[in-house]
Amino acid sequence: MIRTSLSIGKLVSSFVISTALTLCATQAAAETPVRKVVVMTSYPEEVVSRFEAGFEKTHPGTRVEIVWRRSGDAATYLREQPGRIDVYWTPAQRGFAMLAKDGAFAPLSIAMKGLPNKVGGFPISDPALRYVATEIAGFGFALNTQRMKERGLPEPKQWTDLTDARWQDELIFPIPGKVGFAPPIVEIITQGYGWKKGWTLLQQIGANAQPLEEGGPNIADEVAKGRVSLGVSIDFFIKSAMANGAPVRFVYPGITGYSPAHVAILKDAPHPEAAKAFTQYVLSDEGQRILFHPDIRKQPVRPSVYKAMPAGYYDPFTAAAAMPYRFDTQGALHRQGLNNTLFDIMVSERHQRLRELLAMLADAEHAAGNDRALRNDVQHARRLATEIPLSRKEADRLANRFMSNFEGEPQPEANAALLNAWREKVHAHRQQAEQIAQRVIAQRREGMHP
Repeated sequence: MIRTSLSIGKLVSSFVISTALTLCATQAAAETPVRKVVVMTSYPEEVVSRFEAGFEKTHPGTRVEIVWRRSGDAATYLREQPGRIDVYWTPAQRGFAMLAKDGAFAPLSIAMKGLPNKVGGFPISDPALRYVATEIAGFGFALNTQRMKERGLPEPKQWTDLTDARWQDELIFPIPGKVGFAPPIVEIITQGYGWKKGWTLLQQIGANAQPLEEGGPNIADEVAKGRVSLGVSIDFFIKSAMANGAPVRFVYPGITGYSPAHVAILKDAPHPEAAKAFTQYVLSDEGQRILFHPDIRKQPVRPSVYKAMPAGYYDPFTAAAAMPYRFDTQGALHRQGLNNTLFDIMVSERHQRLRELLAMLADAEHAAGNDRALRNDVQHARRLATEIPLSRKEADRLANRFMSNFEGEPQPEANAALLNAWREKVHAHRQQAEQIAQRVIAQRREGMHP
C-alpha cells in the first residue's frame, strides 16, 4: 500500500510538472513573435500566390502577409498606418517616385549583381536604388492578322506606319488621360521622334484611330473578336488574351518603351530582415522565372533568365540593342498631366474635325500634283494643321501646373485661361490650314494656278 501511495504521488507530481512545463512552453511560444513579412501590392492572386509559395518554401518559418491596396490608395494607407508594411511591390511607377521623394523608403541593401537599371536606353529602376524594377511591360501593337489580311494591311513595324490612311478605323488608340497604362505612349513617341514630329505623329495616328476612353483589357477583346485590325496596347493585356486562346499577336515597334513594376522596403518596416529576404527572392533567378508562368506571362528584369524563356517570348534586352534613343523617365513623369491635357486638346476634343482636315489636306496634295508652289503650300498647311501650341521647353516649365497627386487632381479652373489660349491657337492654325487646302483644290480645279 505504501508503494502504491508513493507511485500515485509520483504520478500526480509528474503530471503537475508536465502540465506546468507545457503551459510555460505554450506561453513562451505565444510570446515569441511570428516570423513574417507584410507586403502591400495591387497584383492579382495568380501572381501573388506563386511568389508567396516560392518564398515560404525557400524561407521555412517565415510567413507572407498580403495587404491589397490600389496604387492610388497606397500613399494614404502608408501615412495613416505607419510601421505596418514591410514591402511595397506593385506596378505604379509614378507612385514609387512620389513616395521616394517623400522619404518613405529605406535604402535597398540587397545584391544587385546581374540586375541592370536600364533596358537599353530606357531606365527602369530608381538611380538611387530606393526602389528597383521587378518586371516590365512593353508597349506595342496587338494584331488580328486575319482581319489585316482580309483588308490588305501590311504588318506595321513602326509608329509611322499607322499614319497611312488605310488604317482609318482599323486601329484603337487609348486616350492617355482616361486609360491607366496609356500616358507613357505619348512620351515614347515624342522622345523617340522629337517633340514636334512626335506630336504630329500622335495627331495623325489619333485621327486614324477609334479612341478608347476606358478599359485597357477591352483592346485585347476588340482585336481578338476582329472588330479592328490593331490595338495600341501594353503587352500583358494581350499576352493574357493569347494565353486564353485569343487569335492575336503582339508586335513591339522599333521605338518602344516599358512600364516597370517596382519593389521597395519601407523605412519603418516592422520586419526589416524578412523584408530584405522577400525583396531578394522576387529579384532572384527563381523569382524571376515565376514571371514566365502561363498565368502570369510578364517580362523579367534579370537578363540571364531569358536563356530559358518559353518559345515565342520577347527578350527586351536583346531588342534594346537597336533602341535609337535614351528615355528621360523623370521628364516623362513630370509632363504626364500636361501631356494628357494636350492630347485632349489636339486629338480627343476635335477628333472628327481633325480627321476631316487631314483628309482634305490629302486631297489638296493630290490636287497639287507636280506643281512645286502648290505642293509647298500644302506642306505649309500640314505643318499648321498639327502645330503644337507650346514648345518642349515651355511644356517643362508649365508641367507642375498639371501634376496630380494621390489626393486628387488639380482644380481645372486654375488652368482655364491657359487651356483656352491653347485651344484658340490650335483652332486658328487649323482654320488657316483648311483655307490653304481649299484654295489649292479650287485653283487646281479651275486651272487658275500660276
